[in-house]
Amino acid sequence: MQATTIFYIILALLVSIVISYFQYFYKNKSKHKVNILLFSLKSISIFILLVLFINPKINTKSYKNEKPKLSILVDNSKSLRFFKDENKLENVLSKLKTNEKLQGKYNIETFLFDKKLKVSDSVDFKGNETNIYKSLKALNQLNKKENAPIILLSDGNQTIGNDYEFINSKQKIFPVVFGDTTKYKDLKISQINVNKYSYIKNKFPVEVILNYDGLEYVNSIFKIYSNGKTVFSKKVKFNKNDNSKIITTNLTSLKEGVNYYTATLDKIENEKNTRNNRKNFSVEVIDEQSKVLILSSIKHPDIGVLKKAIESNKQRSVTLEYNINKNIELNDFQLIILYNLNNKFKSIISYIKANNLNFLLINGINSDWNFINKQQFGFSKKAINQTENYAPILNNSFLTFLQKDIGFNEMPPLVDKFGEITFSKNYQSLLFQNINGLNTEQPLISFLEENNQKIGVIFGEGLWKWRASNYLLNNSFTEFDQFIGNIVQYLSSQKKRARLDVNSENLYPANSLVNITAFYTDKNYKFDARAALEIIITNKETKKNTKLPFSLINNSYQVSFEDLESGDYTYKVSVLGQKINKYGSFKITDYEVEEQFTSANVKKLEKLAKKTGGNLYHKNNHQQLINDLLNDSSYFTTQKSIVKEQNLVDWKWILLLVVILFTSEWFIRKYFGKI
Repeated sequence: MQATTIFYIILALLVSIVISYFQYFYKNKSKHKVNILLFSLKSISIFILLVLFINPKINTKSYKNEKPKLSILVDNSKSLRFFKDENKLENVLSKLKTNEKLQGKYNIETFLFDKKLKVSDSVDFKGNETNIYKSLKALNQLNKKENAPIILLSDGNQTIGNDYEFINSKQKIFPVVFGDTTKYKDLKISQINVNKYSYIKNKFPVEVILNYDGLEYVNSIFKIYSNGKTVFSKKVKFNKNDNSKIITTNLTSLKEGVNYYTATLDKIENEKNTRNNRKNFSVEVIDEQSKVLILSSIKHPDIGVLKKAIESNKQRSVTLEYNINKNIELNDFQLIILYNLNNKFKSIISYIKANNLNFLLINGINSDWNFINKQQFGFSKKAINQTENYAPILNNSFLTFLQKDIGFNEMPPLVDKFGEITFSKNYQSLLFQNINGLNTEQPLISFLEENNQKIGVIFGEGLWKWRASNYLLNNSFTEFDQFIGNIVQYLSSQKKRARLDVNSENLYPANSLVNITAFYTDKNYKFDARAALEIIITNKETKKNTKLPFSLINNSYQVSFEDLESGDYTYKVSVLGQKINKYGSFKITDYEVEEQFTSANVKKLEKLAKKTGGNLYHKNNHQQLINDLLNDSSYFTTQKSIVKEQNLVDWKWILLLVVILFTSEWFIRKYFGKI
């Protein structure tokens, strides 16, 4: 209690005594003993009333016993059902939750996980993907200030996410292994790397990673089928030491549209799981050749990188020109790239604007922004003579064309003059700027489309660093070249912009979530959030139709389908009230990622337990886990003191006491005839 509060309380006591004294003793000749009682009642009443006005804060302390938390993390993915171990897991879970001694020592919490963590204890084993790392990380974050062990009930097989074996966990983890721990011989197609697009009569590369789990020497045949015909075949051999193969080949794209392929590995003797011997992939074949012109008044490493990336697709050719005043037939090119624009490009820009040609503008430290701003491209920049580094951030709501994340957050920054960018026309940004670690909504790469003219703009130079960085990350230039290829493909296309654009994958794994997004604009090609969109998907074989409305999320319309059967599907997206439709197709394979495992991953679970200071247990010795947790002296009940601060005025019984005291004093005074 503060010194000023104590002073006011003492003052209140003195005031109450003085007032009572003047009423009952000052110049009062009566010596009746009731005066002392009345004096006391009056003094106490006034004192308490004054203290209530002062309203001091009273601290009360209480004590609470807190048991440590015990988190039970349950694998809710389909792989447990494939191993036929779901009943055993539920039985062990029940015994852990109902053990009275464990309940006496720990506060037990149950969590489920598949691709993400869930707070529940209702297990159904329907998860289509498994992310152990993400779930363990979330639990560590949840209990970061506590000492809370984690029991992990799982087969240890993970399908997505970072490798949980290397997680940094503050908490001890005690894995309990479920599933088949017997090792079987198994061949598996682990991964297929292929370009999403190809051009007709063009060869596209296919890279396939094969793995073998076993001790013996085995032989098999790897094949790729298309429309029931074998387009590639190769014999492969494996043994304990030589247990991985990378098969590379080039296939020829002969038919325009989406082409589906199936990769297979022949079954070996006594192989239990053959579901992972088969994988599907697709390539969209485009019949479109394009010529690209790069104009620059300076020489820069970016120009050579752009040429290599664009010409990595043999359907595209690049012409470099440093002489801006040279007579060039611009109409011969489907796309013109202007590098570090300045006043020298004046006649070129006039021709481009007059003929509505598509172009890509790449800015940098040599760009003349005063000249650029006067061209009225639909954007401007208040640039100053100071450079800035702009790191990229992917815009996940970008829908102009499909672009996956190739690790943009790990790319070196681009360099441009510092200044604020503003747009006067409708645009979409593929990448935003990160300035010195601060995410902004200022564009780094944007696209505009108006009157059948497409404009792309990159606000920074240094693309050569991106290509080098991509090689360091993936040991290949492929992803960067595809990224540049996507930009060139969009900008060089002469197709009229549609008011309704729909994005979907060509191929989805069985039981995966099918996400389809749509972008709808008004007649001025501005995003229209007022529209109502719906989709009808049709199974080609069963003719079953499913209709769903789209949901408006940020600046796009999105819809998701779950539990669709394997097969070929067509879809129709309609704008209600408008005669605007979009058609497409996709395929759902019969391959389920949770079926690829033949046994539990005991080794990884054992390494996880050892790294975090826990122990590994098998499903039949869960009692040993219970005993170890009960005997672990590092987990104990702690007593915590809880200090509560209350205002005296909140104690309503004190006010009642004041009323009683004043009332008693009044009745006694009246009874004895004192005024």
